[in-house]
Amino acid sequence: MSRIQLVVFDMAGTTVQDHNEVQRCFFEAADATGLKADPKKITAMMGWSKRLVFETLWQQQIGGDHPHYLHRVETSYQAFKHILENHYRTQPVLPTAGCLDVFDWLKSQDIQVALNTGFYRQVTDIILERLGWDRGLDKNYVGTTDSVIQVSVTPSEIYGNEGRPAPYMIQKAMYLLGIKDPQAVVVVGDTPSDLEAGINAHCRWSLGVTNGTHSREQLELYPNHGLLDSLSALKDKGIADPRDGFNCETPSNSNRSRPVHPLNQQSQDKIAKV
Repeated sequence: MSRIQLVVFDMAGTTVQDHNEVQRCFFEAADATGLKADPKKITAMMGWSKRLVFETLWQQQIGGDHPHYLHRVETSYQAFKHILENHYRTQPVLPTAGCLDVFDWLKSQDIQVALNTGFYRQVTDIILERLGWDRGLDKNYVGTTDSVIQVSVTPSEIYGNEGRPAPYMIQKAMYLLGIKDPQAVVVVGDTPSDLEAGINAHCRWSLGVTNGTHSREQLELYPNHGLLDSLSALKDKGIADPRDGFNCETPSNSNRSRPVHPLNQQSQDKIAKV
């Protein structure tokens, strides 16, 4: 059994506090640009690449073959970016409860920390800088054992800006850190797309936290290897020594159909964008 070498965390709602501010930014942008945004649909798409959310909503509203489809997607997306960036520049940006303690604990166990997100690179950089998590990262957003995180990956670094639930951001983080075995990787997030990305990447464990944007009842509908009440509970799950962890070789709800994305040529092409 491979030793755990890397934990890949989501950002907003998992490691960065989000009290529905991101959703409010979506709704504000939608309202300003004539897009109908159903709260349930927005919640279901949390964790996706943000542009993909607007593409999906506009396709549902007017159809992808509408002559103004691309223009309306771009208009809504640019409005959202302006609102979101202003939010993260002007409002408090804080780690979630227990996050930094978990990072320190993982470092003490010689386990690396990666962050991935549905955010594009520009706003991710704002968040990292506000938190001081950008210190020690190089031009490829790879850090050292002394930096708070060891790598940051966004859809902007993936060909076609393809985010979750595809596995490519996880695979990109593995590639940048020289980790070849997905069974040495744990994924943690607060949305269904986080869980699905971990499953699709064939990671050892794909874990959900239930104190973010989705409840336990919402997350347990999706394949997962365990649901945590908080990030702090990660330390009790045998991450440092999987022999002591919970038995989760087969994810719960594993009968739910899902795509599989092994690290084949397509995956290598996707993550080789940068």
